[in-house]
Amino acid sequence: MRDAEYRPQRILVAEDNQYTLDVVKKTLTRAGFDVVTAENGEEALQLIERYGMPHLALIDILMPGMDGISFCRAIHEYTDLPIIMLTALDDEDVIVDAIDRFAEDYIVKPFKPRELVARVNRVLRRIGDFGYTLDPVIAVDEGLQVEFAKRRIIVDGEEGTLTPTESRILFILMRNAGRIVTSEFLMRRIWPLEEVHENRLRVHVHNLRQKVERDPAKPVYVLSERGIGYRFAGPAR
Repeated sequence: MRDAEYRPQRILVAEDNQYTLDVVKKTLTRAGFDVVTAENGEEALQLIERYGMPHLALIDILMPGMDGISFCRAIHEYTDLPIIMLTALDDEDVIVDAIDRFAEDYIVKPFKPRELVARVNRVLRRIGDFGYTLDPVIAVDEGLQVEFAKRRIIVDGEEGTLTPTESRILFILMRNAGRIVTSEFLMRRIWPLEEVHENRLRVHVHNLRQKVERDPAKPVYVLSERGIGYRFAGPAR
């Protein structure tokens, strides 16, 4: 469900260096984004529970407590949140591993403000906007609410829980509400390092429908596009 008023895209920044954090926040705020900040991964996860999912996260690899890689692993248990890694590392293996498993891009510190904004915009253009307001509990309509941070759904007042894979599938489909998402794209996003057959995806979609649809045999939210993929019936953009 869309708000009547425009809301800027929200970016979560997790960085333990206060100077870098201030520069990133100032730069992105000037570029028109709504920026929320954290000093480590645990705080970033708490902000998501409190305020809802961001459209994009900028995450430092090395942070005290929960580091960037651990945050990525935790958040990708239930969403397909696009992530750009911030790093002062000159360790190719670490960067390549982060890109392969979690991140859309990375930025080496120190960086130029224009480069930061350009990379953020490039990822957001490729990934796309979210079809619904990213509140902690997303109200699709009177019959369905979704709380991704807890993998929780409410269908006609009845609470249920999604598996990590079901939650990620639903997140991707809702991010592209009203548009077809190919099976190939879903498999590549959910199992980036695995070779999987489409039957595996079909099983998870079937199970997802059992939970979110009033009548799974006649779905109204998660629709099949024969021979192509799936579409979440929602506001077309």
